[in-house]
Amino acid sequence: MKTKVEYVWLDGYTPEPNLRSKVKILDLPDGIFFIDKIPNWGFDGSSTKQAEGNFSDCYLKPVKMYRSNKPNSTVYVLCEVLDGDNNPHTSNYRNSIGDEDVDFWVGFEQEYFIRSAHNQPILGFEKSGMVDPQGTYYCGVGGHIVGRQISNEHLDMCLEYSINIEGTNAEVALGQWEYQIFEKGKISASDDLWMSRYFLHKIAEKWGRSIELHPKPITTGEWNGSGMHTNFSNKKMREEGGESYFNSIFRAFESRTQEHIENYGSDNHLRLTGKFETQSIDKFSWGFSDRGASIRVPKIVSENWTGYLEDRRPASHADPYRIVKVISDSLKLADELNHTIHMMHVEVDTEKIVNKYGTLSGDELLQSYKKDEEE
Repeated sequence: MKTKVEYVWLDGYTPEPNLRSKVKILDLPDGIFFIDKIPNWGFDGSSTKQAEGNFSDCYLKPVKMYRSNKPNSTVYVLCEVLDGDNNPHTSNYRNSIGDEDVDFWVGFEQEYFIRSAHNQPILGFEKSGMVDPQGTYYCGVGGHIVGRQISNEHLDMCLEYSINIEGTNAEVALGQWEYQIFEKGKISASDDLWMSRYFLHKIAEKWGRSIELHPKPITTGEWNGSGMHTNFSNKKMREEGGESYFNSIFRAFESRTQEHIENYGSDNHLRLTGKFETQSIDKFSWGFSDRGASIRVPKIVSENWTGYLEDRRPASHADPYRIVKVISDSLKLADELNHTIHMMHVEVDTEKIVNKYGTLSGDELLQSYKKDEEE
């Protein structure tokens, strides 16, 4: 059966990559779709800043497929980029995450603005006349809300292609929207976020609009920026938890503040100012229900110290692969820190030692220790 297969990948532009795509017609027998039946495909890496012109061939390796149940619909495949020697390209951050971990749960809150056209004003600001100040746009409805048709169509397309989108809403600023993606697995969640962005760009293109993912596109006036708040938990956080463990997480994240900021998107200093529901970029803080903190601790966590955390620092255009990698690394550090602290505070039952080995009593052992210290 002749099938349109759209290959989607990330280019080599920095500091943030762009999405690219091209369509291949494949003859897939009986319409049976498996990712391993989708062949690798070459492209000109010199046109995407992923190769030099004298050795320009790069390759697309399909890694995840998105398909609709509607007849004759396009099949989308997200791809990793391989270099001319078929090795993971240096721009391929997906490859650096490591093995999938389905116990690592991630929820991305993707904020974005809609421009009236490419390089044109934010939707709602392009016309002359008065613009209502920030305040009534969040989850608003009425004539002052713009862009809903794009948000609704995007929601439907994500559902059609089995992306686990959990909701959408008008955001705080004019022309600003948000949607939420949740998935079990750091790789799967990041894949879905990238593909959801791709769908968003295609829909905006159809309407003659443009999606703006920069974290602070409006720099004058009292307007919020755009972030991609990242909710995360591992199995230990959800099932075991404990105040000591969560404090280890906070300490680990604070000690790696710079590493996190470096992976949370460029120009984030324009957004993380300590205003408009943000913490300053050079500070780290956490707090219960605190949307002005680096890490918001949901109120439900305070009840028994189990659950998830929300890192509010990632910018709206940040690479989710890099986000989950740095969070995962910090959680590993937290585990080590928590274990070390636990070992330092383990109480030794001296009476049990006496009974087992017939040695000094607890008091005698303590006095002997004090004598050694004095000498």
